[in-house]
Amino acid sequence: MAEIKEPIESYGLSKKDKKKSLFSKVGVVGCGRDGRYIVNLMASSGMEVVFIEISDERIHDALKEIEQSLDTKIDNWGLTQTEKRSVMGRIKGSLDYKDLVGCDFVIECIRYEENGERSTQLRKEVFKNLEQVLAPDAIISTNATTVIISELASDLKHKERCVSLHFPIGHTDARLLEVVKGTFTSDEVSKKVFLFAKLIKYTAVEVRESSGLVSMRLMAVMLNEACQMLLEGLTSMENIDEEFTIIYGQRYGIFRLADILGIEKMVMLMEDMFNEYGDKKYKPTPILWRLYHSRQLGIATKRGFYIYNEAGQVVAPNNLI
Repeated sequence: MAEIKEPIESYGLSKKDKKKSLFSKVGVVGCGRDGRYIVNLMASSGMEVVFIEISDERIHDALKEIEQSLDTKIDNWGLTQTEKRSVMGRIKGSLDYKDLVGCDFVIECIRYEENGERSTQLRKEVFKNLEQVLAPDAIISTNATTVIISELASDLKHKERCVSLHFPIGHTDARLLEVVKGTFTSDEVSKKVFLFAKLIKYTAVEVRESSGLVSMRLMAVMLNEACQMLLEGLTSMENIDEEFTIIYGQRYGIFRLADILGIEKMVMLMEDMFNEYGDKKYKPTPILWRLYHSRQLGIATKRGFYIYNEAGQVVAPNNLI
């Protein structure tokens, strides 16, 4: 049974004597696929979460998707209806940054554009908006795998409170958080983020600011090699995925992982790493470019290396690759 925590602030003799604990109220800007996962994760860990979106429709869609993910846990005996209500009761969507007042930790997680990129200028505007409403000691972070946090922090008054995070993949078995200190990030902020990781039962690993960090550099090389095997006709896509899961103890095969992460994101990230490091091992293979240009982007489009149904389950391998 999943462990759902109750907020500590609900208990006590009087509200007057109540002291706000660190990370009791947190925020997320952008509630797309990655943002929804982070919101769900933090609310399930007992934190009050406020997320910001650009329309009431997107707020409604995000709450619906989070609720459906909790229903899936209930169907698999991982959650009760009471626990679900408790989690949903800690989540609030808003159009106004002022609702983030009182948050001591906010993660920027704006949606990716269709080409797999995220606007640097828009993210800078998000950081400036956050600085206007948050206390000087509140942490402002971004969920990223590129060299970005130092640039995002550069225009702020309190640069030292900015840090970059990366949740490599959104499933319960991969409870690892990459923590990236930027040029200005203070040691105190880094320590607080490691505490945050403990509260959500994640293992925190400090990584230098770099394109791809550790997780995505490994992923890119393995994916390119797996695609090369397909091009050579060495064996089938399903066999490669099966070997990957059994031999290396992974939950998903390398091609399934690419579909989950999104082909467009992988291609753009790999191009970024190729430009950063100048090594052709990061250059996306022809198979990846073919999927990218034909908008076969993985689970999000119901077709990538595999074909998926509405529930995101594999129906068959994609024989058009």
